[in-house]
Amino acid sequence: MTAVDEARPATAPAARPETGTVLRFPTGFRWGTATAAYQIEGGAAEDGRTPSIWDTFSRTPGKVRNGDTGDIAADHLHRMPDDVRLMKDLGVTDYRFSVSWPRVQPTGRGPAVERGLDFYRRLVDELLGAGIRPVATLYHWDLPQELEDAGGWPERDTAHRFAEYAGLVAGALGDRVSTWTTLNEPWCAAFLGYGNGVHAPGRTSDLAALRAAHHLNLAHGAGAKVLRERLPDTAEISLTLNLHALRPLTDTEADRDAVRRIDAVANRIFLDPVFHGRLPEDLVADTAAVTDWSFVKDGDLEVTSTPIDSLGINYYSPSVVSAGTSESPSPWAGAEQHVAFTPAAGPRTAMDWPVDADGLYELLTRLRDELPSVPVLVTENGAAYDDYADPEGEVHDPERVAYLDGHLGAVHRAIADGADVRGYFLWSLLDNFEWAYGYSKRFGIVHVDFASQRRTVKDSARWYAEVIGRGGLERT
Repeated sequence: MTAVDEARPATAPAARPETGTVLRFPTGFRWGTATAAYQIEGGAAEDGRTPSIWDTFSRTPGKVRNGDTGDIAADHLHRMPDDVRLMKDLGVTDYRFSVSWPRVQPTGRGPAVERGLDFYRRLVDELLGAGIRPVATLYHWDLPQELEDAGGWPERDTAHRFAEYAGLVAGALGDRVSTWTTLNEPWCAAFLGYGNGVHAPGRTSDLAALRAAHHLNLAHGAGAKVLRERLPDTAEISLTLNLHALRPLTDTEADRDAVRRIDAVANRIFLDPVFHGRLPEDLVADTAAVTDWSFVKDGDLEVTSTPIDSLGINYYSPSVVSAGTSESPSPWAGAEQHVAFTPAAGPRTAMDWPVDADGLYELLTRLRDELPSVPVLVTENGAAYDDYADPEGEVHDPERVAYLDGHLGAVHRAIADGADVRGYFLWSLLDNFEWAYGYSKRFGIVHVDFASQRRTVKDSARWYAEVIGRGGLERT
């Protein structure tokens, strides 16, 4: 029996809520929060750490807003015990963090640097001491720069290097960490990093993006194999995808075909190799002008479909798709000349992303139908707003509270309708370095004054603590 089986909820929530009630979540539901190493740790040159592609990208003029870098970020490397105490005060049961590859294995090759591993050993010990389950993500986009210099994710050797790195971290933390995620959002790593270049390493090539996607799938499978060999039988091994909730602009054949094209290059390019050991036939046909997919070698799809215990999904907003033409360079390899995007209606976050909880419900019920035997964790969900501390030092963020309430309501509704959702990880614990947006966007439920590193608990954090405490959402 795996750890996932042991944690299977004993009961499901009521099918439909009544007014004046609590929408209770299943017994054993995992209430978490999440962060990523480059976004919060800082200490960019400490303990033997060398540059990642994000260090290089953020130091390249014009790539990141205001020239911001993650050199200091939220200084979590030095403030970690205090941050764990914040989590304990909130009552979270789980904390999803990522391991910095260049902090552990600076060149992406060879033995681990023990000083780098020691930070994660201390983090895990602090979490366990606080009664919080550590959930480790091995890759959240911080590829060692030396591996990028050797070709990066478009080269298959990077997948083998990842598997070696996975074994190093498993050997150091496997006796105390029971939940492992291989990759976070490989779509972003491949298509934003190598397709339209808005993320590190900033390359713009449809072919490089498709090659990167395959080698990320290969890295996931090879890494999962190594984890299975190195970890106890009870360990939970997972993958996190940012699946796209897609809707046609109109109910025409052309717009429905546009959805199909994006579904292939955004969702099924990962779902099919990982869960079915195959490439989507329509994806191969759609991208024939870009590649013949000869970089997929015999045996690769057997590796990519190495069995895993759960699937993490990250969701923020849906996409409305129609026939048309996308901007160039585009992250939609093979679909640029056929697909356009229309802003969804309704309120928007500070990222200009539409607020639409129904998209999360749609993804969860899609997975219920297509992968009925695979438990799901919502591993990221949250919103950026223009938060600030008022003269009394308080941070009031009612828009975020409303966003979270609506999306947790969608999770509850999906569970009631048969989706096997085991947990929810709010993004994010702390305001942080928000990739190409630098420090201009705040996703945290804890405000960070980046000049002083002062932490201030926002109203949304207090609200989330109350939800966790009662085990559900209050309805009046």
